[in-house]
Amino acid sequence: MPELPEVEVSRMGIAPHLEGQQIDKVVVRDRRLRWPIPEQVENFAGALITQVERRAKYLILHTDKGYLILHLGMSGKLRVVPRESLVVKHDHFDLQLTNGQCLRFNDARRFGCVLVSDVHPGLEHPLLRDLGPEPLTDAFTAAYLHSKSRSKQQSIKTFIMDNHVVVGVGNIYANESLFKAGIHPKRAAGKVSLARYQKLVPIIKEILTAAIAQGGTTLQDFTQADGSPGYFKQHLNVYGRGGKQCMVCKSELKEIRLGQRSTVYCAQCQR
Repeated sequence: MPELPEVEVSRMGIAPHLEGQQIDKVVVRDRRLRWPIPEQVENFAGALITQVERRAKYLILHTDKGYLILHLGMSGKLRVVPRESLVVKHDHFDLQLTNGQCLRFNDARRFGCVLVSDVHPGLEHPLLRDLGPEPLTDAFTAAYLHSKSRSKQQSIKTFIMDNHVVVGVGNIYANESLFKAGIHPKRAAGKVSLARYQKLVPIIKEILTAAIAQGGTTLQDFTQADGSPGYFKQHLNVYGRGGKQCMVCKSELKEIRLGQRSTVYCAQCQR
């Protein structure tokens, strides 16, 4: 599933082509996504797109007629292409612009979504209103994370992956951040000291920022908005490397399941 850096890279890829442009026509070829695409999307014909925002893994298109909410799901892809470009299998949704371009949403597994809102969804929409802070903002601090973790018996890894605690720290980046911070992924979140959170939080910010800068992690189902792959995967220290040597101490990396997700760590470097 695309994680926060991949979604942010998508936002960066499509925003220059959409902001300031007018929607000429909305084309829905198949409404059957995670939730049916609502008929109200057709009302956005004629709307001016003023901003493309990201909240967690959701993309929010601001227009003078309301807001469109997009989620890539597990396999969703966004392309900006000429509106007459050949339609391929799983091209479910188009925003055709008056300048002859088109935002096209392709989703083979149909876990993505296209939804509408009359008010800013970050404040009101049930999918977004209860989310935690963005990890790359000043609201995400060691003091905040330490306070939220008190008395928590869940593992530190599942804790930082909880979108109600902080958004966008998905499986890949949780593995990598805990390794670099030297924290065992199974350690209870409530047993992690403030000093260790003071080390962990800047590392999370650093790793996510690096992933965004390098184009997002190359996943099987993800490419950038222009079709080129990301380049961060080659720099991963632990994710996907279970059974291989730790790059720091050369001991064998362990792989377990936590919260039904693959978790790779070094028993020597992480305590």
